[in-house]
Amino acid sequence: MSTDAQTIAIAIVSAYLMGSFPAAYIVARLRKGIDIREVGSRNMGATNVLYEVGIPEGLLVFCVDVGKGAAAVMLARWLGASFTIQLAAGGVSMLGHAVPVFLKFRGGKGAGACLGAFASLMPQAIPYYFGLFVALLLISRSTTLSYGAALLSVPFMAWLIYHSSDLIIFTVVMLLVLVTRYIPRMMEMHSAAGSWRGVIFRRSLKERF
Repeated sequence: MSTDAQTIAIAIVSAYLMGSFPAAYIVARLRKGIDIREVGSRNMGATNVLYEVGIPEGLLVFCVDVGKGAAAVMLARWLGASFTIQLAAGGVSMLGHAVPVFLKFRGGKGAGACLGAFASLMPQAIPYYFGLFVALLLISRSTTLSYGAALLSVPFMAWLIYHSSDLIIFTVVMLLVLVTRYIPRMMEMHSAAGSWRGVIFRRSLKERF
């Protein structure tokens, strides 16, 4: 594995630029002429696009955002960077989504890029993650809470499947950052729903707070 400065610089800068690609912003502008950061949950992410623009557009943004995180890790791996740099590239891709250079550093939460990085680093965990996500979605009918709660299982997968302390630390740190960024949105949802039960259990997938 390479640890030379040039390889590290290319891996990290590329990860940030890939993460900065504002798929949600572009799709919302092209399809409805809106700034996705000013409508709905005001998050530049796939879920907000799904509700404010459409299901196909939301799925497209989801694939691109997940692809950003995965591509950042895979590029670092292809360059021969050390595993530590691969982890750093995954984290930086999420940073790029949150503070994108192309949108004056005002982006989204970064959950999609985070999921992509996890998928590239721990491919064996993917079936378990999506199985848990579907189960939670059927129970709560909330996409945001379902994929968020499913993400919380990733450190346990890093422990049980990969037995890697580096992956456990990385996934915990990434999730702590995500949780911190989602706290204001969760409080907003609680205020709109009137209770945590209302936030967690929706009457349908279309219901949103």
